[in-house]
Amino acid sequence: MTDLETRAAPTRAGALRRAAPALAGYVAVRALGLLALFLWCAARDKSAYTLLTARWDALWYVRVAELGYGYEVRLANGDVHSNLAFFPLLPWLERLVAAVSPLSYADGGFLVSLVSSLAAAWGIFAVADRVYGRRTGVCAVLLWAVLPVGIVQSMAYSESLFTALAAWSLYAVLTGRWVTAGTLALFAGLTRPVGLAVVAAVWVAALASFARDRRAAGAAARGTQDAPDAPPGSETPHAPDTPPGPETPADPGTRLRRLLGMVLAPLGTAGYVLWVGHHTGKGPLGYLDVQAGWRNGFDGGWAFARFVADKFTSFPAALAGVGLIIGVASVVWLYVTGVRQRQPLPLLVYTGVVTALALCASSYFGSKPRLLLPAFPLLLPLALALAGARIRRSAAVLGVVAVASAVYGAFWLNGSGPP
Repeated sequence: MTDLETRAAPTRAGALRRAAPALAGYVAVRALGLLALFLWCAARDKSAYTLLTARWDALWYVRVAELGYGYEVRLANGDVHSNLAFFPLLPWLERLVAAVSPLSYADGGFLVSLVSSLAAAWGIFAVADRVYGRRTGVCAVLLWAVLPVGIVQSMAYSESLFTALAAWSLYAVLTGRWVTAGTLALFAGLTRPVGLAVVAAVWVAALASFARDRRAAGAAARGTQDAPDAPPGSETPHAPDTPPGPETPADPGTRLRRLLGMVLAPLGTAGYVLWVGHHTGKGPLGYLDVQAGWRNGFDGGWAFARFVADKFTSFPAALAGVGLIIGVASVVWLYVTGVRQRQPLPLLVYTGVVTALALCASSYFGSKPRLLLPAFPLLLPLALALAGARIRRSAAVLGVVAVASAVYGAFWLNGSGPP
């Protein structure tokens, strides 16, 4: 057990009351973003709802919900865009909503996204509150809401659904609810390929707990009361209600639940990937071939580096290159800061995998900010800084950024938008 696991979790009603300011702020920010989008679209005689529910990937999810898997588009250059690239949980939920209501599949995707975004905001608050306190939790949620591509949280995309499942799985890990953590990781693995990040967090945290049990059992056998140091991230100086004390091995029931959580966690990702391999007749690596048809792959960031370098061959494109370098450097700095602030180990593992997959993939480069949306622990250092500032100053900063985010979101969706 870690110090975080031994803290008593609030009841569901108490947890909702505690999160209410964060959720109210989140709703206000997202409502502002939607208002800006609808006003911008009205001025251009376009449908904001169509942009949110029937463009880009949203169309692919609807096709899966309506027709199942097997649909593909063959491009003139030989690329094959197959809907097998899209994981099934969101289309399943769209189909469920359409089956129990008069809503269409696209409407169902929008509804799922709205509900999931609130669940994600609550989960982000729960994690940040547990690690750093309530005020930091509120700031973390608001920072996630005002991200430049935050409008995606309201689209019929899978980012909000995935972030909700990931955040609550991480919270379950921090509170020692291993079966819940594994189950949520399973569903996250059915939502996006980056579900691997949640699986990694559950497994690393569980293995670290087993290692602590072993050390504690060894110390007890030697008859000493001196507990070994917990690894970085398993405790936090922001949890004064948890007194330090000697570690004790978990009971057999806890160890069994921990093991069960580890077994459950990878089943979603592994199950879908293996099914795609069987469906395509290409074996366990068949899903990689599907992604290759979309020109998606993992090259360690080489393609992205070349993309950035190409920006410096002309002006003003070089300014965009400078902006990209600053953006990547900021992401790395936030992660390193999280390490220095001793974020819990599962958060560091999760964030590291999400960030690596986003930055080091050879996919469409304009989608990278969207792919980083689930990496909410990157925002915790900024949330800590805002929480330590005066309320008026923090509110002013967040208010200005919220307006800028709303305007940018409307501009973005009316322009290039997410792929």
